[in-house]
Amino acid sequence: MKELGYEVVWPRGKRVVERMRLARRLDTLEGKTVCELSNDRFRADETFPMLREELSKRFPGIKIVPWEEFGRMGGPTEDKILADLPAKMKTKGCDVAIAGNGC
Repeated sequence: MKELGYEVVWPRGKRVVERMRLARRLDTLEGKTVCELSNDRFRADETFPMLREELSKRFPGIKIVPWEEFGRMGGPTEDKILADLPAKMKTKGCDVAIAGNGC
């Protein structure tokens, strides 16, 4: 008589992406340039001004580059916006970015 066997399948699958180290966190936002990036999914026009106000109160000398200067991360022009993003962020002197606000 043939023995019955079971095949075991691991539910998580095989890792195919190499892990990368996260960027070092900033100690403070004082004197830093913060760039806002929006995918326009959660009322960026309302929430980013609130974030700007609170961050400006807490961190002297902070400079904030509004999301409108980068364009919306989505829609028909997304590929161009994303392709231009690294250079634009460098030009604006971004130290850090707020992305995906409220998603």
